[in-house]
Amino acid sequence: MALINRSSHAVSAGLRAIARKRERYTHDVKVGRHIITADEPEKQGGQDLGPSPQELLAASLASCTAVTMEMYADRKGWNVDGLEVECRYSPAERGCPTRFDLVMRMPAHLSEEQVERLQVIAAKCPVHRTLEGEVAFEERVELT
Repeated sequence: MALINRSSHAVSAGLRAIARKRERYTHDVKVGRHIITADEPEKQGGQDLGPSPQELLAASLASCTAVTMEMYADRKGWNVDGLEVECRYSPAERGCPTRFDLVMRMPAHLSEEQVERLQVIAAKCPVHRTLEGEVAFEERVELT
């Protein structure tokens, strides 16, 4: 039995994404002024017209980590051209934690102290903090 919540108690978050089905498993995801195509790989019945939702999660963590490090480096006046963050993601199996492996490739000219500081800052990116923190979901159905 589905629970249909007809109340007006919505989460008052500032960030919002809306996924709308295009065809099969392909969805257009509206995020702010942008539209991203999400799809499943062909081997899972999709058309592979865009990254899968799992890949988008890894992309969110990689890009947020990189941007957080770059913003910090900019404030310090450090040149981090060529910085690259790779995220490998293994979805959780029953009874096991979800695992994210981050590889931060930094320019060789950075000092050991700069590298260490950037590594600390990387863990402070908002997506990283969200994933390692407690998460609560409010789910409801709205009939249109």
